[in-house]
Amino acid sequence: MPDLARTIYQSYPSITFEAPQLPERHTEHSFTSSVRTASGATDNIFFRDYQPLSVIVPWMRLMASMFTTHVTMINIGVSYEGRDIPALRVGVHPTNSQKPAEGRKTIIVNGGSHAREWISTASVTYIAWSLITSYGKSPAITKLLQEFDWVFIPTLNVDGYVYSWESDRLWRKNRQQTHLRFCRGLDLDRSFGYKWDGRSFQSNPCSESYPGDAPFQAVEAHRLAEWARREVETDNVTFVGFLDLHSYSQQVLYPYSYSCEAAPPTLENLEELGMGLAKAIRISSGEFYTVTSACEGSVGVAQRRRGGAGARMESGGGSALDWFYHELKVRYAYQLKLRDTGAYGFLLPGEDIVPTGEEAFNAVKYFGDFLMGNKGIESLDGEGEGEGAAEAEAEVAVVEEEDEAVGDESEAESEAEEDEGWELRRRRR
Repeated sequence: MPDLARTIYQSYPSITFEAPQLPERHTEHSFTSSVRTASGATDNIFFRDYQPLSVIVPWMRLMASMFTTHVTMINIGVSYEGRDIPALRVGVHPTNSQKPAEGRKTIIVNGGSHAREWISTASVTYIAWSLITSYGKSPAITKLLQEFDWVFIPTLNVDGYVYSWESDRLWRKNRQQTHLRFCRGLDLDRSFGYKWDGRSFQSNPCSESYPGDAPFQAVEAHRLAEWARREVETDNVTFVGFLDLHSYSQQVLYPYSYSCEAAPPTLENLEELGMGLAKAIRISSGEFYTVTSACEGSVGVAQRRRGGAGARMESGGGSALDWFYHELKVRYAYQLKLRDTGAYGFLLPGEDIVPTGEEAFNAVKYFGDFLMGNKGIESLDGEGEGEGAAEAEAEVAVVEEEDEAVGDESEAESEAEEDEGWELRRRRR
C-alpha cells in the first residue's frame, strides 16, 4: 500500500460532517441527497461506517426491543477482560399444544474472531438486520426464520476488537496475557480442541498465530465451545450450519483446515453447497469467490499460480471450522472470506460495507434454502427414512379415517332408507 497510515485513518468513521448545501432563495427544485446510495441499506446510518463495540451493543439491544416477536439478545460468555460476548438469536417459534416440543434447528453466523477484520463484524450485523427487517414482508425470509433459529455473533473477539479501535488497527489476536509479558494475545481460530497443534508457534507468543500452551486456552474460544455444547446437551438444540466470516481473499472454505490430505466424509455435499454459495454471490454482485478446502485456502495463491507447491500462510490446526464440523457434528460448516483480494486487505473502505454485506446476505439466503430442500438435515443413519415412514403412516391413518367416515355415512343412509320403508308400509296398512 503506498500510504498505509492514510488507509488506516480512512477506515475509521469520520468525526466531522459535511455542511449541508442550502438552496438559494426563490429557486424551486426538488431536494436530492448528496449521498450516493447503492441500496436501501445505506439509508441506515449504522451501515455507512464501521462501528465500535460501544455502538454495536446498543444497536443489538435496539433490535431486540423493536422486534420482540422474533429477536432475542443473548450472551455467549465473558471475555478475558470481562466483557460480555453478545449475540442475537433470530427466529420464530410456532406454538402448537398438540405437538410435543422438538429440538430447534440452529445456524450460527460468527464474525470478528480476528480483531482487525472489521468487515466480518459489519457483515454479520448486516445479515442480521436484513433477516430481521424482512420478516413478515418476504415470504422466503419468513419461512427461513420459522424453520431455523439464527444466532448472530458480530464479534467473538470483543477485547481484541476494542483494542483495534483504540490502539492498533491491525491487531489480530485477543488480549490474553501469555508467559511473555510484552507479547499478549492468542489466536482464537487456532485455539479449538480438534487437531490443536501448538508446536509450530508454541515457543513464540509474539506470533500472530500463537495458539497458546493448550487447547481452549483462549478464553473466548472456550466460551463459544461451552455455550454450543450446553445448547446441544441441555436445550435440545441441533446445529445444522456454521458460517464463520473472515477477511480477506474472497473464498468459500470448507473443512478441513488442519490438513490438506484429510478429506471430510461429506466432501461432495460440502462442495455442492459451497459452489452454490459462490454462485449466489456471483449472481448478486458479479464478484468471484473461489471454493476449496480451508487447508488449500491457506496456501499462498500467487505461489500456486507460479506452479509451486506453495507455503502455508498460517497454521491450520485448532480452527473453529474443524471443531464445529467434527466435534459438534455440524454437517455444513464453512469459513467465508469476504472482500477483497488484496488491494485493501484488512483495511477495506467503509463504502464496501453494504456491497459486501449484500453478498454475504445472498449467500446466507442460499444456505438456508439449501437446508430446507432436504439436502442436509436428514441423517446418514436412516433417521430420514424413519421420518418418511412416520409421514406415510400418518397419511395411511388419514385415509383409513376417511374410509371409516364414508362407511359410517353409508350405514347411516341404509338405516335411514330402512326407516323410510317401514314408515311407508305402516301407512299402507
